[in-house]
Amino acid sequence: MRSEQEMMNILIDVARNDDRIRLATLEGSRTNKNIRPDTFQDYDISYFVTDMDSFKENDQWLDIFGNRVMMQKPEDMELFPSELGNWFSYLMLFEDGSKVDLTLIPIGEVGDYFTKSDGLVKVLLDKDALMKEEVIADDRQYWIKKPTVREFDDCCNEFWMVSTYVVKGLARKEILFAIDHLHEIARPNVLRMMTWQIGSEQGFTFSVGKNYKFIDRYLPKEDWEKLLSTYSESGYEEMWQSLFTCYELFRKYSKAVSTSLGYKYPDYDEAITKYTQNIYSSL
Repeated sequence: MRSEQEMMNILIDVARNDDRIRLATLEGSRTNKNIRPDTFQDYDISYFVTDMDSFKENDQWLDIFGNRVMMQKPEDMELFPSELGNWFSYLMLFEDGSKVDLTLIPIGEVGDYFTKSDGLVKVLLDKDALMKEEVIADDRQYWIKKPTVREFDDCCNEFWMVSTYVVKGLARKEILFAIDHLHEIARPNVLRMMTWQIGSEQGFTFSVGKNYKFIDRYLPKEDWEKLLSTYSESGYEEMWQSLFTCYELFRKYSKAVSTSLGYKYPDYDEAITKYTQNIYSSL
């Protein structure tokens, strides 16, 4: 695999040698000092260009980056509609394992880009001195945020209400329905509540990463193992046990947040738990 320096040299040289590219930026994890570098990090690059159409005429100009194993152009797909407006992106995996996510942006949309930015941006090249102030990358936007009273209550309400859909799916022997509601709605609220409890203990000044990928660093080993056990969804009994474990974890962490932040814990926990046990026992 090419080294980071080799890849960055190529990416910057392409921008430097092409008059259509006026500004180049690096985004994402490679700009984040709080992320341990590894070989799987993408190179998230944006080129701000004067002539979008000339780049899109063919893909030959991309060959300079290396031999591609696969490329996806999301804005040129029909099944998955574009979400980037006038921007155009190339997601490229190369033979050596390097991955570049390259986005072309009209030069007139520089301001819009920085307005939408998540803060993890580093300017690589600025031919026209468009940046009047220094751009410093930080991950502040991803820090754990202290929940409001309403947010805490909404999280509790969503978890316990959606749990009844999981129960219904299991009782009807509609396991895919149950799995989707547990995996896509119920468990994410367990993770959200866990994160709030971590923040209330350690401060709301850091991130647990995309998809909560670093949350295991802050959880007791026992709770981490219980959380992992809720991903056992291969059968009805496994799903019931995963749901009950989610109940246990959500109850523990939401009560801890309630105590720490002085928020009222909802009383429907007991009723939904009893409802679930009654359905489970009747099957």
